[in-house]
Amino acid sequence: MEVLQLLRLLLTTAMLGLSQTVNPFVAQQTPPDPCYDDSGAPRRCIPEFVNAAFGKEVQASSTCGKPPTRHCNASDPRRAHPPAYLTDLNTASNMTCWRSETLHHSPQNVTLTLSLGKKFEVVYVSLQFCSPRPESTAILKSMDYGKTWVPYQYYSSQCRKIYGKPSKATVTKQNEQEALCTDGLTDLYPLTGGLIAFSTLDGRPSAQDFDSSPVLQDWVTATDIRVVFSRPHLFRDLGSRDAGEEEGGTGSTPYYYAVGELQVGGRCKCNGHAARCVKDKEQKLVCDCKHNTEGPECDRCKPFHYDRPWQRASAREANECLACNCNLHARRCRFNMELFKLSGRKSGGVCLNCRHNTAGRHCHYCKEGFYRDLSKAITDRKACKACDCHPVGAAGKTCNQTTGQCPCKDGVTGLTCNRCAKGYQQSRSPVAPCIKIPAINPTSLVTSTEAPADCDSYCKPAKGNYKINMKKYCKKDYVVQVNILEMETVANWAKFTINILSVYKCRDERVKRGDNFLWIHLKDLSCKCPKIQISKKYLVMGISENSTDRPGLMADKNSLVIQWRDAWTRRLRKLQRREKKGKCVKP
Repeated sequence: MEVLQLLRLLLTTAMLGLSQTVNPFVAQQTPPDPCYDDSGAPRRCIPEFVNAAFGKEVQASSTCGKPPTRHCNASDPRRAHPPAYLTDLNTASNMTCWRSETLHHSPQNVTLTLSLGKKFEVVYVSLQFCSPRPESTAILKSMDYGKTWVPYQYYSSQCRKIYGKPSKATVTKQNEQEALCTDGLTDLYPLTGGLIAFSTLDGRPSAQDFDSSPVLQDWVTATDIRVVFSRPHLFRDLGSRDAGEEEGGTGSTPYYYAVGELQVGGRCKCNGHAARCVKDKEQKLVCDCKHNTEGPECDRCKPFHYDRPWQRASAREANECLACNCNLHARRCRFNMELFKLSGRKSGGVCLNCRHNTAGRHCHYCKEGFYRDLSKAITDRKACKACDCHPVGAAGKTCNQTTGQCPCKDGVTGLTCNRCAKGYQQSRSPVAPCIKIPAINPTSLVTSTEAPADCDSYCKPAKGNYKINMKKYCKKDYVVQVNILEMETVANWAKFTINILSVYKCRDERVKRGDNFLWIHLKDLSCKCPKIQISKKYLVMGISENSTDRPGLMADKNSLVIQWRDAWTRRLRKLQRREKKGKCVKP
């Protein structure tokens, strides 16, 4: 009776909190998908609790009738005891039993091996005997389809002698995957109908928080179960003469093992991402995976759903696999753990082979030679337009990927460099398609009373091969690359219309990519400090100045305006990274 109560307890534990409520009065309809709630949100789902051994083939190392004897004959159904009887339907009117060969000599090992055909999460293993329960029994499991085996549980009245284990041991969180040995359920009686029932979670400290215990999740996982009977109970103390006489009348007492039913209670292992297991094309048992997962145990994310790493579902979180965000421009992606951590563990997907002339981790900007058409959404197939730089007016075919601005030759302006700038007129030369119209030199507006000595002192930073170091970089509030578009004079100032191409440092909210203004006093221009040319690119490093009457940037003797050199790009990016690491402290 105690064993039957234990089995009921095991079944109740297995079903606790995992059953689905069914209303018998609701009309029969297509049942809702248990992997999603009423609003369509994903939730943890699990296959039903079953006897995973039912109807499956058992391999026995010894079977009565092989070879046939007078009392065990495989050709006579009344005297056959095949291993198939272990997992068939057993009822009170159909109690069939497997039986080992008679063991005439010293106690021998007899092994029963059951393949579940797939990974299961096993809750219990039970054996109902037709003979007395063995004196020593071991239950083992395999997680790799029988390649390797680990012990689940031992039963013996001589635990230390037979299995090298104490008969009483305490399970802690440090040894939750350790097989124990018990001297319970090893007595001779009852002579038939006795049970051995092993619970995989009983007494395991983390059983109450199974979702958070990878150790126990691994402990209950099995593809195969093996039972090894090491020692039968001897019949001598029963005073049985008939048993000996049945086996040839020699008076020797026969020993054998006989089991009526082998049960393995558990669930098809699907890691919370499937509500059932089905047969695939090869008739193998696999999970019917949901939550964008796949694999025999729903143990990996489906292709293109790598925006976060795969995780087992729990009662609190379904942990479904998320699709990468590629703005409909890519069909493949990969996962990057570093990016995932940098995003606060929200997104780690990186798109591969962006199409429709896009580029970037999310295919979110246009590749070289194309720029964004802001009239269309980024997900549009035509979100990126070709630069279309003028073959004569442009200095190259690659435009700014955000603005579409082509690099124009001296004196040429326009998005595609298709017209002459203000103060220039068209020529017939393809090398210099726009030439300057004779005009008043802005430097002539400055009085000639300025002392040349002032210019020497004032312009010294711009002379020679200027080197940008960390100290100089840190002193400035902003460091940008600009393109000079045009100039006009306002009082004693030259007002340059500029396009900020790259921002390497910014402590000034006015410093943003795009069109802006740069103010330089005409006195500085007269000293050619700085020396400015329209349509040229410059490096501008300066200190923020708040001036309401002159919106934009202002360059003075504390600033630096030097014609751009491509070799500076790598150097400035390096300084920029060092600044982000806190290497740059403004004095």
